[in-house]
Amino acid sequence: MSRRVVVTGMGAITPIGLSVEEFWNSVKEGRTGFGEITKFDASEYKCKLVAEVKGFEGKNYMDFKAAKRMEPFSQYAVAAAKEAIEDAGLDMEKEDPFRVGVSVGSGTGSLQALERNHSRLLEKGPSRVEPLMVPMMISNMAAGNVSIQFGLRGKSLNVVTACATGTNSIGEAYRTIQYGDAEVMIAGGTESSITPVGISGFGALTALTSSQDPKRCSIPFDKERSGFVMGEGSAIVVLEELEHAKKRGAGIYAEVVGYGSTSDAYHITSPIEDGSGAAKAMEYAVTDAGADMNEITYINAHGTSTHHNDLFETRAIKLAFGKHAADIKINSTKSMIGHLLGAAGAIEFVTCVKELQEGYIHRTVGYEIPDEECDLDYCKEPVEGEFMYALSNSLGFGGHNSSLLIKKYVK
Repeated sequence: MSRRVVVTGMGAITPIGLSVEEFWNSVKEGRTGFGEITKFDASEYKCKLVAEVKGFEGKNYMDFKAAKRMEPFSQYAVAAAKEAIEDAGLDMEKEDPFRVGVSVGSGTGSLQALERNHSRLLEKGPSRVEPLMVPMMISNMAAGNVSIQFGLRGKSLNVVTACATGTNSIGEAYRTIQYGDAEVMIAGGTESSITPVGISGFGALTALTSSQDPKRCSIPFDKERSGFVMGEGSAIVVLEELEHAKKRGAGIYAEVVGYGSTSDAYHITSPIEDGSGAAKAMEYAVTDAGADMNEITYINAHGTSTHHNDLFETRAIKLAFGKHAADIKINSTKSMIGHLLGAAGAIEFVTCVKELQEGYIHRTVGYEIPDEECDLDYCKEPVEGEFMYALSNSLGFGGHNSSLLIKKYVK
């Protein structure tokens, strides 16, 4: 029989807060993190607005020398993991380190290291490339650095499924504990892709908004949506086997009860038009939990603010839930922080846990003009009241679909 898995700690580095508390307070205020690009000269770029992490200093979270050997995506992950581990009250001196693992993914790794060293290679030759370029650049180093910093010697995974990375990372950690490969998993996603290559690459795909109005740039499900806003940051959670958590007297935030993952097998960037892949992932997550589809009353959507994603995700929800879809509250956290790519599903998981705890579903900020084809309830205003389940969706380039079902913890 599979084991129950609970959430005992959470950490976050986001464009609207450098801790879970700061982030969540900003969410409730409806505060957004959108502003002009400051990380490089973007005067020639069509995309002007992003959601940058502000005021972050790696040395505030780790040894200065350790921070210098990490790129921003790794620093964000270590900082969020530190908060999550401390929040969970996890004392590694009392744990078997081989039973505490890591599942932290990044969609791109360090584009900064790649750009910096490519310039060195062209301008000064191969002998001037940084000796640590590779271990600073590759995407698994977020998981590796979290493991090293906190002495975690269990299974260490780096899931890379584009924008579904954070959700798949937590889902695979959930499965790891469920079937006995670990007692505790430190899981989530991290990203820092606001760079010339990152912005120009996604811009060339016409995936990014060209809006220069911070109030109308990331507007999921709105008829005037025109593309996503690039965000950055990290969210990490501590998942734990229920009895292990109870034995050490840990506080329990919520229970992870379902995980579904599918592929569209359709197109490298566009979701399948009928939404069937995402619909099946949602169905699998709900079935995994032994729940009924009609028990689901809230979905944290992938909701990127691109035309195709929001339309096809709406179709997916209708396909999965039928007539009941009209009764489901749906919101998009990306309306405040933009799209954190590999970290998106992780921060949205944290959002779902906080919403379950407080009986509060945040509004989709900026949503004003209904789209005739996106005709569900996208939470124009916050919703207060108790609810039992939160379903979190992530969809990634390549056709990756993943859904996690989180439940209010019941002893």
